[in-house]
Amino acid sequence: MADDDLDDDDELEEGEEGEDGEGSSGGGKKKLFIIIGLVVLLLVGGGAAAFFLGFLDPILGGSEEEVPAEGEEGASIFYDLPEMLVNLNTGDQKSTFLKIKVALELPSAAEIPKVQAIMPRIVDNFQVYLRELRIDDLKGSAGIYRLREELLTRVNAAAQPVKINAVLFKEMLIQ
Repeated sequence: MADDDLDDDDELEEGEEGEDGEGSSGGGKKKLFIIIGLVVLLLVGGGAAAFFLGFLDPILGGSEEEVPAEGEEGASIFYDLPEMLVNLNTGDQKSTFLKIKVALELPSAAEIPKVQAIMPRIVDNFQVYLRELRIDDLKGSAGIYRLREELLTRVNAAAQPVKINAVLFKEMLIQ
């Protein structure tokens, strides 16, 4: 029986070592999964941040907007018109004034001398139109949009064959 007790003690010691061995390898596997998970999370988060910040555009072939040189087609040039002050059509004796600063978007710098040559015609067309406006014509964003479109039509008619791309308001004051 002493031999049996001795055999039982050997079995217990081996069993305890076996459990410890499994426990340490199980804990090691959990730590390994956590570390791998953190590394994957950092890589995905870092990649997403790099993508949204635009660091990956050269690698992924993202769209880089090329700005053409000043003389090339597609480069817009902005030309400021002189400030205009006109009295609006109010229909009564009270005077209402419109002060406006406008810039024209030209297709290229080569068009500037052509526009300067016909500037008196452009200013005349604008002033004749603006003097007939009523305050109600300028109310709201729809009124401003209609004014922009009408001025663009008039400036393109006056500046032919030069094509004006847009009329941009820099300042508008009704007093």
